[in-house]
Amino acid sequence: MYIPPAFRDDDQESLMATIRAARLATLITATAEGPLATHLPLLLDENEGEHGVIYGHVAKANPQWRVPLVGDGLAMFMGPDAYVTPAWYQTKHETGKVVPTWNYVAVHAHGPVEFFEDADRLLEVVTRLTNLHEGERAAPWAVSDAPADFIQSQLKGIVGLRMPVTKLEGKRKMSQNRNAADRAGVVSGLSSSDRPSDREVAPLIPV
Repeated sequence: MYIPPAFRDDDQESLMATIRAARLATLITATAEGPLATHLPLLLDENEGEHGVIYGHVAKANPQWRVPLVGDGLAMFMGPDAYVTPAWYQTKHETGKVVPTWNYVAVHAHGPVEFFEDADRLLEVVTRLTNLHEGERAAPWAVSDAPADFIQSQLKGIVGLRMPVTKLEGKRKMSQNRNAADRAGVVSGLSSSDRPSDREVAPLIPV
């Protein structure tokens, strides 16, 4: 990932927070036939290894797990993002020398990918993923709510993945390269947007 110095995020807790908050990630693996990518929920176990270990699963019909890998895998996690119009910049009124851009938060996790079919390990992964995403619901659904034989049959249709994270890259592009007046204009513009995602980005911009 290309990261200009002004946008680099090296804070470990910030990186972990972005990963934890991301509800859908992208797993990319390199192969002799070209790159393969799958969009899927992933969970980070922060208690394993220096940077944590990522777990998830893919459909058994997905060829990504069968094709021999070349090098490490890449898991991409996106945080809040928003389009930034030049109309919000004070500089537009002063010189007109402005262009549109996009503000966003992203974390890339690198590491060796292991795929597995062991039923007990798969059950643990799907249970942890389910608990993670059901946890905030008033009446959370649990894997154990379904008949055990049904769950076992479902497990036969997926393959687990484990990726120890060897490197984390973080990018927080939030108008840090603009002057204070321009940043204030972006905050004002995003804060008054009809898009909830825009309003989520507004407080992340340094003023």
